[in-house]
Amino acid sequence: MEFREKLHNGDLYLPMDEQLMNEQLKCMERLYDFNLTRPLEQERRQELLKEMFAEIGEGCYIEPPLRANWGGHHVHFGKGIYANFNLTLVDDTHIHVGDYTMIGPNVTIATAGHPILPELREQAYQYNAPVHIGKNCWIGAGVIIIPGITVGDDSVIGAGSIVTKDIPAGVVAVGNPCKVMREINERDREVYFRDRKIELE
Repeated sequence: MEFREKLHNGDLYLPMDEQLMNEQLKCMERLYDFNLTRPLEQERRQELLKEMFAEIGEGCYIEPPLRANWGGHHVHFGKGIYANFNLTLVDDTHIHVGDYTMIGPNVTIATAGHPILPELREQAYQYNAPVHIGKNCWIGAGVIIIPGITVGDDSVIGAGSIVTKDIPAGVVAVGNPCKVMREINERDREVYFRDRKIELE
């Protein structure tokens, strides 16, 4: 089996494979450079993101520091995505994020897991499962999304939530474990925060 396939087929594998580690270290070099950029070096940041990520759309903004196991190599971002400080992408396999999604500070999106069986963990076995986040979502501060999760379009994940099951489109979900509180509704077209009315010019 081609060594990269181990990352993406969901099977157990040993991540200490020398070829895998060498590839990963090359990706981490570019991530290191990205995190050393200064705030006024916006063009340099955009250039590096295009080199680092599998795909990145126009108008994306990621605030350093960014952490990523593979330096974003398996990350697919649509256009207009915003990510605040300390985004952690455990991108051992693919992470897909749709257009215009907003990601708060200190969010972790993980694709890698380890067996429950202690004997297998002792040998450092790992498996990976992709994460899909839809378009126009808002992932609140401190959210953790575990391997294999899908979050539907337009949904809001409340701050501090731990997402252990798929979340459908068009809902507000929060908690540990994260659960759907309600659908996005007509009141949301009128009120943006508590009782504050939406009055745009």
